[in-house]
Amino acid sequence: MDSSLILTQLPMWMTFAVIAAALVFYAMEWASIEIVSLGAIVLLMAVAAFAPGVDFTPEDLLLGFSNPALVTILSLLIVGQGLIQTESLARLTEALSNLWPKHPTRVVALALFIAAAISSVVNNTPVVVVFMPVLAAVLTRRNLSASHYMMPLSYVTILGGMTTVLGSSTNLLAAGIAQKAGVHSVTLLSFAVPGLAMALAGGLYAFFVVPRLLPHTAETQSGTRRSTQFITEIHLGPEHPLVGDHTVAGMFPKLTNMTVRAVKRGRIDFLPPFDDITLKPGDTLIIAATRDTLTEAIRTWHMLDVHTGAVSGMDDDDDDANLILCESLVPPGSRLINNGIDQAGFMAQHGVLILGVERRSRMPRQLLSELRLEAGDVLLIAGRPKALERMRGLQDLVVLEWSADEVKPTGRTARAWTIFAATIIAIASGLVPIVAAAIAGAFAMIVSGCLNVRQAGRALDRRVIMLVGASIAMATAMEATGGADAVAGLAVSLLSGQSPAVYMAGLFLVVAVLTNVLSNNATAVLFTPVAIATAAQLGIDPLPFVVSVILGANASFATPIGYQTNLLVMGAGHYRFRDFVLVGSPLVLLVWIVFCLVAPWYYGV
Repeated sequence: MDSSLILTQLPMWMTFAVIAAALVFYAMEWASIEIVSLGAIVLLMAVAAFAPGVDFTPEDLLLGFSNPALVTILSLLIVGQGLIQTESLARLTEALSNLWPKHPTRVVALALFIAAAISSVVNNTPVVVVFMPVLAAVLTRRNLSASHYMMPLSYVTILGGMTTVLGSSTNLLAAGIAQKAGVHSVTLLSFAVPGLAMALAGGLYAFFVVPRLLPHTAETQSGTRRSTQFITEIHLGPEHPLVGDHTVAGMFPKLTNMTVRAVKRGRIDFLPPFDDITLKPGDTLIIAATRDTLTEAIRTWHMLDVHTGAVSGMDDDDDDANLILCESLVPPGSRLINNGIDQAGFMAQHGVLILGVERRSRMPRQLLSELRLEAGDVLLIAGRPKALERMRGLQDLVVLEWSADEVKPTGRTARAWTIFAATIIAIASGLVPIVAAAIAGAFAMIVSGCLNVRQAGRALDRRVIMLVGASIAMATAMEATGGADAVAGLAVSLLSGQSPAVYMAGLFLVVAVLTNVLSNNATAVLFTPVAIATAAQLGIDPLPFVVSVILGANASFATPIGYQTNLLVMGAGHYRFRDFVLVGSPLVLLVWIVFCLVAPWYYGV
């Protein structure tokens, strides 16, 4: 081989080597995603600096971190976090949770079906943003693992997007390129039949098979304690919502999710089972409830106001922060042992409240002020972040760091929904670029108080940032060194002389493989002209070949970098890179087989 040709192709082969090594390291998890991504960028910078005849610079490789796709993903994650933070999806979650109590998987199936149906006419990314928090809340209530169904959510939205031209930006992009080339037969439902066949087969795989292949991932350590019962008390003032609640079959209808241990009325104690009792102002209820139930009670019944008279008494200099719920252990030797709970004194000294006590040995019926603390008791406390920070140095209480959780604000639901709806309408209408609408939505969520800067920062996943930046850098290097054109040329030469049906199958498979390494838009741009030119050479209608490219470019199931929705669910489901490879690769093959069976028959080739 000519030495000059070798030198010319050397940057391309070096780029291929970097991409292959990165994919192997991602899949085998020999290092963290952040380290592998940064290492790939460094090696590509070395190729740019030292390889002869390179047509890209280090600055070009770093453009991925300002790429509109990355900015869009991060902004939409913030918009979604605003919905979560304000509990804006509570009603939808409640409605889904109340369906089929004995068959929780039916609820999940319904949610996935709705998401897939909407994705057929709406861009997939905002659909996933909406359904991620809803599905997460439903799964939590039904004690199902989020890791089992977040990836199927991404998959069904991608599959739904395969059915119409409006289903994804890739479809619109490829259709636009085809129209500019004189192919005007790509209409709204041009590939609806093969798309529906692929969506049906892929949807069944996503719902029935994927959850069995994915490992169960514990979201947090605190998740193992969500069923723990805390003893607390509720004082009923004249305007309290529980006033007037009358017992039915020995239970209070408004307290079915709590265990009422006693009702104290002056010197009279009413014990269960309760018979013909109506709650009155001045009553004190001793209840046992889980932490999640108490959190909801705090939000709806303003329990903190009842205990303290004013929440504002908690760290006035930190009013912009939400209240934090945290658990703390009473260690042996603590000065709190054998003392009752003095709420006013504890509040004055530490700036936090004791909302409840977990005692494993028994479930007492006393008021918190009469309950003598013991070593091993766990206190549920509430306070501002600065107050809890000061408590970490106490010897009388051990703050359990992993248990900290924010009490989400109320009264901002309408605000969050308005911002979200405006963002989605702007994206769907096409009046403004999707990145501009996403950034504006994220800004509005923060400036309107639906979430603060700290909460918005927690919505961002550094793995996603590094993964997207590195993947775009690899795609840039591959295109600049001629690697993408070389792969396309090789695919065309291998399929040369084959029947149209074989060519469609081969074209779909090549595009499907590349779309999981490059971006789906890049593969669509690269192969749509190739498909049209090949159809012209064969003297047949180019529509089947263009459809092969469109549907193949949507088969982005095998890597998290394949499509934006995969990146969105990666953090929520606590997935690893190889989870997508192991679970998504069979799905790519499945939709390819369905395409090979249905598409040639439908288009008559």
